[in-house]
Amino acid sequence: MSIVVSLPSDELFQALSGLPGITPVRWDLEEPPPRKDLDLVVPPYLSKPPALRALEQVGRCVVQSQSIGYDGVSQALPEGFTFCNAASVHETSTAELAVGLIIAAQRELPGFVLAAQQGEWRGGTTRSLADSQVLVIGQGGVGRAVTSRLAPFEVTLVRVASKSRTDADGEVVHGVDELPQLLPEADVVVLAVPLGPGTTGLVDEAFLAALKPGALLVNVARGPVVNTDALVAALSEGRIRAALDVTDPEPLPAGHPLWKLDNVLITPHVGGNTTAMTPRVTALVRAQAEALRDGKPLRNIVIEP
Repeated sequence: MSIVVSLPSDELFQALSGLPGITPVRWDLEEPPPRKDLDLVVPPYLSKPPALRALEQVGRCVVQSQSIGYDGVSQALPEGFTFCNAASVHETSTAELAVGLIIAAQRELPGFVLAAQQGEWRGGTTRSLADSQVLVIGQGGVGRAVTSRLAPFEVTLVRVASKSRTDADGEVVHGVDELPQLLPEADVVVLAVPLGPGTTGLVDEAFLAALKPGALLVNVARGPVVNTDALVAALSEGRIRAALDVTDPEPLPAGHPLWKLDNVLITPHVGGNTTAMTPRVTALVRAQAEALRDGKPLRNIVIEP
């Protein structure tokens, strides 16, 4: 069997060039498609779901995203298309950033950097990550990756998923319905949930009010998981701290209140965007193309006809 694969970048195009039975073409979903008979389409990285409406110009095919999240895709994806996410690509890098944000916030690294830029030797006692209780909400790929990387830091890990259960090792995973009892004991709360009806606005005024004074909220999930107005209020009162790789709105506009607060650390949605991404995306896209060509099962199907 021979298939046609559309790719948005030179790296992916070159990676699939020369493979038997696979014809790569370039398409960024903005210009008209180079041909109608596409079997696999890879949209540009971080393209918004509405861009998928361009698929109405081609026949039904498989769409391989370069992102893990797929919120809003079902509303934009034309009927009859199969959609696969990029599970296995971004979990490691996102977990690295989550741990980095926690350490930077706990040890007050941004303040030391600013002091160094002004030529000031500014010391003092900072919070330790060791001996902290860390609550990780979300036990998908990112949540599990965060949990495994935090384990060596001598913390007490509390895991939360949509429903309570006991994992394969006999360890307890709490349900989200237990959050009112769990939040007051947490020193650090990490959000690693997908965005959906059950998680949009999960972090609201009541959630934030339940946190202990000085607790750190880390969001490497999606911006709308947190009610931004409630977060700004809690941060402005100095009750909690935050480290955010994602925000709502996003990009965060100039002049937004979050920019002006000194108890929040913000990175511009770069959790999965590292040097590890391109080779992992390339490997996934190649594997998917070869599976489609050979009539074998696809990986990471999240929407299918």
